[in-house]
Amino acid sequence: MISMPKKDTVVLLHGLARTGRSMKKTAQILGQEGYVSVVVDYPSRRHSIEYLADEVLHEVLESLPRGPRSRIHFVTHSMGGIIVRYYLKHHQLGELGRVVMLSPPNQGSEFVDLLKDSPVFRILHGPAGQQLGTADRFLKSLGPVRFELGVIAGQKTGDPVSSRIIPGPNDGKVGVERTKVPGMKDFLVVPYSHTFIMRHKGVIDQITYFLRHGVFLRKPQ
Repeated sequence: MISMPKKDTVVLLHGLARTGRSMKKTAQILGQEGYVSVVVDYPSRRHSIEYLADEVLHEVLESLPRGPRSRIHFVTHSMGGIIVRYYLKHHQLGELGRVVMLSPPNQGSEFVDLLKDSPVFRILHGPAGQQLGTADRFLKSLGPVRFELGVIAGQKTGDPVSSRIIPGPNDGKVGVERTKVPGMKDFLVVPYSHTFIMRHKGVIDQITYFLRHGVFLRKPQ
């Protein structure tokens, strides 16, 4: 009897101050495309990024079934991408496939620079929120990525305040240029905001395409 290849798993991580519900639509469509979707609903406002990676994400990954014919991919929103970067820098994952990050603050956020000293921001965003400034040593310590990464950045915001704070095109939280990281394999800009970028079918289609092919889909002009 010929054994059938096992399905690849996609681990999805939401952003700061969000829940796993924000990744539900993406997870459902990836499931329809033949992947096993695992949404990590983690306490983003209670712990540092190191703890969330070393303890929470590590426990989830250790619980996943492993097989020689299956891979583990990641799809992340915002700070979820930073958790994965830290994890893959400090842990070996032999079954690692591809990674897609949506609006990741890979080089920090000017929005965080302005607000992180505010008591309200500290309460609402916790220890991890303090690690996402543009000058933060933690982000700089992560270095280039050494895995197949595709980054999708948004460039739409209806917030006039954040538009003034963040120079250049941005999604209301992160500047387009600050989503980039050395070593990424592909990069795409879409006309959506930071908060809802993961809900758009066109973005999810791009995620699926990258997981399969290692590049984003460019339609002929």
